[in-house]
Amino acid sequence: MSTLDVGGYSPREKGVAGLLGALAALLLLAVITGFLAPAYLLYLVGLSAMYMLLSMGLNVQWGYGGMINFSVAAFFGLGAYGTALLTASGSPISGGVSPIVALFGGLGLAAVLAVIIGYPTLKLRDDYLAIASLGLAEVVRIFILNESQWTAGSAGLTGIPLFFSDWPVLGDLTYPYIFYVGGTPLFYMSQSVVTSALNVVLVTVIVAAVYLFLRRIHQSPWGRVLRTIRTDEDLAETLGKNTFAFKMQAFVIGSLIMALAGVFYSHLVLFVSPQDLQPITTFYVWVAVILGGTGSDRGAMLGGFTIVAIQQGTRFMTDTGALPIGAAPLRLMLVGLLIIFIVRLRPEGILPPERELIWPDSLGGGRNE
Repeated sequence: MSTLDVGGYSPREKGVAGLLGALAALLLLAVITGFLAPAYLLYLVGLSAMYMLLSMGLNVQWGYGGMINFSVAAFFGLGAYGTALLTASGSPISGGVSPIVALFGGLGLAAVLAVIIGYPTLKLRDDYLAIASLGLAEVVRIFILNESQWTAGSAGLTGIPLFFSDWPVLGDLTYPYIFYVGGTPLFYMSQSVVTSALNVVLVTVIVAAVYLFLRRIHQSPWGRVLRTIRTDEDLAETLGKNTFAFKMQAFVIGSLIMALAGVFYSHLVLFVSPQDLQPITTFYVWVAVILGGTGSDRGAMLGGFTIVAIQQGTRFMTDTGALPIGAAPLRLMLVGLLIIFIVRLRPEGILPPERELIWPDSLGGGRNE
């Protein structure tokens, strides 16, 4: 008998929901009192959603299929640079392409590279894939850094348009907006607030769609085969499953989700550079997946949010002079402490995937046996 209460929520889920609610109320209070700018809060929400996408992408590869991928930053960068090179006014090879079209360009680039790196390595054991993916990440970063005639090199790419800049209606909303009631101006929204709000709406739709898609395939026979491969690949092969094909599919799907996060990031900050592809990005995403719960998409989302909270919170504390330590060492110290506490106290993660493996029709049927 499982301790999971299918009809309601477990104490752990209630605790997480309560903490998130308290944090949301605190942030809202900070905005109302003028301590935090609304545009910056919306930017943080967008950044958190980007890390959620990265974490869910890695979760498909590691949490579902047990594939160790240390090239998260590479696929993230391919998505970011793929769309930036096609849309940015400062692009050395193109520019001026609609962000909708460039979206598929970035995803296509990531899919091609995922197949190229996956085909020779996924037939091997995990340690070889880990080494190959780690090398791939550095190859992509160094290539972008040095091939300035194609990527603008260390200067980065500027002039990236908003994702919805050429849309018929939403494009007009990227300017300062005034709400009128009976001809009287009632409420004014600056351009940064309007733009940030549209970014949040866009990424919310993306995250929700990805989560529902992953939830469906996780509960499908395809997902069950992947979990078998993760537990015992030899057993899956004995049962007649083409484990290489399943792992390749999971690897490509996860890489596409990472590239999708890169596409959104490019149109969020409107600037990309090789600095965004540092290995520390991959490290943070791995921490997010382990923190939330390996194999759990809800846990991956929670982990991504937590990483952004640490990144931005430590920067805020040091900016105010509250602590005599720099933001970077404090950030790494807190992440290290998180890893120690989670491995020690919650080795399965904060939100393990037990509820996600239950079919919706079984909800309300008491306990999962």
